[in-house]
Formats: sequence, C-alpha cells, structure tokens
Amino acid sequence: MIPAFPFARLFRWQTFPVRMAALALLAGCSGLDTVAAPAPRPNIILFIADDVSWNDYGCYGSRSARTPHIDQLAATGIRFTEAYLTASSCSPSRSSIITGRYPHNNGHAAELHRAMPWHLVPFPAVLRDAGYYTVLSGKNHMTWDPTPAGQPKLTPPWHHTSDKKGNGNSGGHSEWIRELKERPKDQPFFFWFASHDAHRAWDGDLEWDAAKYGPKHQPADIVVPPFLADDLPTRQDLASYQNEVTRFDHFIGEVVKELKVQNVFENTLIFVLADNGRPFPRAKTRVHDSGMKTALIAHWPAGISQPGRTSDRLVSTIDLAPTCLLVAGATVPASVQGLPLLPLLKDPAAITRRIAFSEHNWHDYEAYGRSVRADGLLYLINRRPNLPWQGPADSVASPSFQSLRGVRDAHQLTPAQADVFLNPRPEEELYETAADPNQLHNLAGDPRYAAQKQRLAALLAQWQEETADSVPAHLSPDTFDRETGKRLKGKSSYGTTPGEDRDAPKVNRPGPR
Repeated sequence: MIPAFPFARLFRWQTFPVRMAALALLAGCSGLDTVAAPAPRPNIILFIADDVSWNDYGCYGSRSARTPHIDQLAATGIRFTEAYLTASSCSPSRSSIITGRYPHNNGHAAELHRAMPWHLVPFPAVLRDAGYYTVLSGKNHMTWDPTPAGQPKLTPPWHHTSDKKGNGNSGGHSEWIRELKERPKDQPFFFWFASHDAHRAWDGDLEWDAAKYGPKHQPADIVVPPFLADDLPTRQDLASYQNEVTRFDHFIGEVVKELKVQNVFENTLIFVLADNGRPFPRAKTRVHDSGMKTALIAHWPAGISQPGRTSDRLVSTIDLAPTCLLVAGATVPASVQGLPLLPLLKDPAAITRRIAFSEHNWHDYEAYGRSVRADGLLYLINRRPNLPWQGPADSVASPSFQSLRGVRDAHQLTPAQADVFLNPRPEEELYETAADPNQLHNLAGDPRYAAQKQRLAALLAQWQEETADSVPAHLSPDTFDRETGKRLKGKSSYGTTPGEDRDAPKVNRPGPR
C-alpha cells in the first residue's frame, strides 16, 4: 500500500471510488432510484521536448520558430508564463517530473545519467494500478536501482515502451500515432510522449520533409539571443535547432488529429513542456530563467473551465505528478513533494504555490547551484563560484560556443556574452525577473533589496534544511574540457551526491511552497 497525502480534502477532489460511493449515498439519502454516472476519467498525454527553451514557441513570443499546433493548444487551453523546472539537466529533470520530487531527493538521479532509488514511485505506475494503460514512446533517460533481495517489487510504470529510429525520423515521435491506434480501447490511457528533438547533434536537417514541416528555418531570419555571437555559424546552429522544434510541433499536431479521429480529444488532458533550456551557452544547465523556465501548456476541453486564458501563477514541474494522479482519481503517494494544479485548471488566476525551487548539480562538469523564485524575484546561490557556468559539453563543443570563444579572444564580448565565461562568479545573485528577463543586473549587493534578499535566502535555507539538501566537499568532478567539450581521459568517477550524506531520498518533506 502506498501511503498518501490527503490532497483530496484540501481541494475537495475525491478519488474515483470515493466519488462513486458519495453518489450512491446521495441517491439513497434523497430517495432517488438512479443517479447520473460520473464523467469518464480523462486520458492524459505529456509531450516533453528535449532541450527547448520556453521562448522558442510562437505562443511564447518567438519571432522565428514555427509552432502552429502548440500555439493552437495554447489558444484553446491554458498557457502558463511562470512555470519552472527543478533541474535544467536532462535525466535529473525527467526523473523529478516522474516522481514529483526534487532532484536531490531522488538520490543519485540528481546527476546526469544516474538511477533513482528503487523505492521511489513513478506516478505512471500509480496510474497503471488505477486502471490506466501507460506507454512511454520516445526518449526515456530514466532508470531505477534494482530492487534489493527480499523487498517487494513496485509496479513497473509502463505497459509498453517504444523508441523506433529510422525511416527518415530519428526524433523519437515516429511511434506516437501507432501507440494511439493500438491502445486498448476499454481503458483510459496515459502517454509519456518524449521527443529527442531538439537535442544535439541535429538530425532534423538531414531528415527534413518540407511537405510535412514546411520550409527550413533560414539563418537570416533567426533572432540571436544576446548571450551568443551574431555570426553565420551561430545563426545556422540556431536555425537547425528551430527546425527540430518545428518537427516536434508537427507530431503533436498529428497526435491531436488522431485523438479527434478516435473521438477522445475532448476528454484528453494534454501538457506540453520541455526538460530544460536550449543546448546553447547560457541556457541548458543554468538556474537562470534561460535554463530553468519552461513553456507549459495545458489543454483539456472537458476539464478546463476557462479555455484560452494565460496564467501567470507560479508552477513547478513537480506539480504535474499530483495533478495527473488526482484528475485520474488515483492516490497521490506520500513521496510526492509537488502541489496539484487542479485549482488553476478551474481558474487560471488561482494560487497553488507561492515559491518555486530549482537546483543544478553535476552535468558533465562539477557544479552546485540552488535558486528560489517568489514575488517576481529570483535569488540563487553558487557553491562553486570558482568555476564558470559555460554550459554542458555538447553546448561547449557547438559552433555557437566556439564562435563566442573567438569573440572573447578578440576582447569584444558584450556583458551578456561575457557572463558565459565569468570566473569567479558571484556566490549570490538576485534579479527582478520582469524588469530584467535576461538576468543581467545582479541586485544582490544593492542595499535597496536587502530585505528581499534576506527573505529569499531564508526560504532557500529552510528548503535545503527541510528537504535534507547538502553541499558535499567532494562533488562529482569535471569529465569534459570546459573550452572544447572533449572528454577528459581518466575522469569518470562520481563524487558524493548532494543530500546523500543526509539520506535525502527517504525524506518526503517538500519545504516551503
């Protein structure tokens, strides 16, 4: 039996069996012979892009990326403008989403490519126990430690997984329609549709099908972020990236089309998001908005009360697990640290959380960063200030980073570009995110913000204490060169994971929310 937190009492959202019992009781007390059956449980789909920044969709203001199908879901659903990941790093972010827990509370999975403890429950397994047909199709990048001898094995999260590559599509979405068509028709379904788009190295250019995706993005039309060099190699790099964003969008449109053919679109809850920011300097692996902020779109015609609205309420991606479980009438495990988004589906102006936390640990390079967002402010700490935050190895090896190296060596960096190489970095940073969306003006030393900084620092310290976070002396070291992105010889050993010395994987306390 999985222990549960009583979210139902907080939100008056009862589990499916409880709703049935309540209706029967109501019928008996009122003398009615019959009572209307509850609405069928919704189907649920999570579309997860790989390495796509929040502002690289048309509905989030991109002037060059083409995302008509995602834009349409946003126009008829809810578009969240303050949604944040818990990690801007591939597998730690995905592991956090699937358990509803912070990365350091997922044990070794706080770091790239590493497994979660065997006892942590993935929410699709709970859906499966509740009668859902569950599928992962596309990128997985999540693993668990083996169940120790003598311990009961947990329900596997998936009835089926698929990740077929080839036939002109290596993007992870070639099986999505087949999965939809071949599903059991007598069960509600949960699909974790995770593309490889837009992860380096780009394959979308070689597999481009203009009849499906339209013309390729052209370097001349690209809007170059201020952190990058505005030259042809960088523009081509960004154009190839945006091609993959458009391909991801195309296959979302194909799934929507098939849902309508099967007459299940109206009662399918769809979320669109990404695991972290784009794989370019000053994005992926950053705790700033350029790495940690995500597009988040919810679409559910039968369940969203005010479609077409935008919500500026604070959301964390650990909130998706309890949301999916509760709309399915399933029990939320006590291990989940997120808060359900059900009030926001009814009223986008409701408040579910007031504080959001994120973290960055080893991803190719030694690192320890933590951040808290509240009241329009971002406060972060860096416990390895002597190391630059240049981005992951695939980004460092990219044409965009190498172009920046050339600008640096010519002593022509702008302040935004110089931040990519900054060393040492500040141990504290504070930003007003609306006034400074690129987070270039650090207010941590401004006496006018001393009270705000003190409050956020106290919240962050409280979260670290209550969730058993720690800063081990020996963190996992660099395994790639910070200038070239090439693997270092003989550098493959891990250090101590944050929270490991405090048994953080067994701690369920969420900290302030």
